[in-house]
Amino acid sequence: MLCLWRWASLALAFPDLRASAGSFLGDTLVRHNQIQNVLEHESVRGEPLCQHSTVGPIETTLCDYETIESVNGELYNALSELVRMPFFKYFQVDLYRECPFWQENGFCMNKECGITTVDESEIPEKWRAAALSKIELPPAEERVPLPGCYYRDNDFCFLDDMTEGDYVDLSLVPERYTGYSGPSAHRVWKSIYEENCFGLSELNLLTSRSPSQVTLPDTLTDVLREPIDGEDADGECLEKRVYYKIISGLHASISTHICMEYLNQTTGEMGPNLECFVTRVASHPERLQYIYFNTVLLLRAVSRIGPYLREYDYCPLTTSNPHDHALAKDIQEEAKTLETLSKVIDIAEHVGKFDERVLFRGENANVLKEEFKTHFRNVSRIMDCVGCDKCRLWGKVQTIGLATALKILFEMDETALDPHKNHNLLQRSEVVALINTLHRFSESLQAVENFRDVWKRTGESDARRLIKEVEKAVVGNPRKSPLGEPTSSTPVHSHPASPSPSPHLVFLATIQSHLRQLMWRCKKSTLSCFGILSQVWRHLHDTMFPLRTEL
Repeated sequence: MLCLWRWASLALAFPDLRASAGSFLGDTLVRHNQIQNVLEHESVRGEPLCQHSTVGPIETTLCDYETIESVNGELYNALSELVRMPFFKYFQVDLYRECPFWQENGFCMNKECGITTVDESEIPEKWRAAALSKIELPPAEERVPLPGCYYRDNDFCFLDDMTEGDYVDLSLVPERYTGYSGPSAHRVWKSIYEENCFGLSELNLLTSRSPSQVTLPDTLTDVLREPIDGEDADGECLEKRVYYKIISGLHASISTHICMEYLNQTTGEMGPNLECFVTRVASHPERLQYIYFNTVLLLRAVSRIGPYLREYDYCPLTTSNPHDHALAKDIQEEAKTLETLSKVIDIAEHVGKFDERVLFRGENANVLKEEFKTHFRNVSRIMDCVGCDKCRLWGKVQTIGLATALKILFEMDETALDPHKNHNLLQRSEVVALINTLHRFSESLQAVENFRDVWKRTGESDARRLIKEVEKAVVGNPRKSPLGEPTSSTPVHSHPASPSPSPHLVFLATIQSHLRQLMWRCKKSTLSCFGILSQVWRHLHDTMFPLRTEL
């Protein structure tokens, strides 16, 4: 008993937890009922926010989860309409540039990996490479060229130089399960995480402190974040944490799309695979957090560049003859595009609350920014190593979209953003990628709602089985693949396994949470105080005398 209270007293030495105890995205090292919390959460859907208890702020943003939930239905509908319009659905991309980092032979032979390209004759002339290259391609002295691509100093990714590539109708190429897996797929994500994420992992973010003191408080656990006995505990810098969240959020969003349209090996039809989603996303709430985070970041970029987007030319024709019947039709199409885009911009201006000013400050800001750009540019080139055409396409679109958002936030001042002073601020491919990437993340959040509906219809025995499988993974046992997926290969979209926290850290995290709640409740109410004390005692008992689950 003395040992138990010694552990409890040690827990009190650590700072107070700022994550909501009831949050469906609570991501303490001890994940109690995390799957149920994610899948049984009731989202805010267009209702007054004051009627709901807040889950909490999205770390390093000025927005909370309920705000995004309340507008995502409207945002998703507007974006779904927008990305089917001519300007935003046609995209030119070089899908066959060689992998610059290793010899890639793992090409996917599954028919779902392939895509159908669009003949250039179907693309409006002003949107073809020949026309765009004359007005959009920067002067040679302003770009760093590589075979088939280039970048400028302010770019966060490599852009195609428009000398090669095919045209694709993105509305006809859904992002979904393709069967692409195995060593080739695993190598792509392994390279992205191990070589281009500053060495960070999910556990780093769960056990290190964000240095930002000017935004809303963190939603991540504060266990072991403060200096102990005067010892200086270096937290990862905010920029590195943001970088990892962007990459992991992209990964989680891609995984959500795959699980939402997964191949049923029995029926041969595409449909939602709950086990896939639970295994890859719901059992790791922080991954869902990063989808929200990226959504806010993209919305902030759209908000900041809103005036430029409202002035952009979306009409496919170059003729100015007012009696041209085709022109009248295209003018109507452009008006519809602007009307729908304005809905997206209005939402972005309302909820895109990301404070980009808190990043890249201080004496090493420029060095850190260049390192940030270099890593992200590498990620954009790693997409040339993906052996599945459809996966490569959406990987390129979304890395360009996120890179464009980063450029808008960190490389452009108010003068540059003025559409009257800078008509060619972004290339057409960057505008198309930005909006399509925002649509991908909004659709991921919508898919989460669909999985919640599937969960409600899941039988109790199946639900227990899913939870049991994931709980094994949480304590470090191998994670099984979703039903119907070969276990001999590692899917491209499954996150690399994070090292399991030690039992002492896990125990300490939970006891700290309970004791901090106890102290707060005791100040407010004696009855509530005894309730928390009972929970603490029960957890101490369960931890010291756990039920054996192994065979």
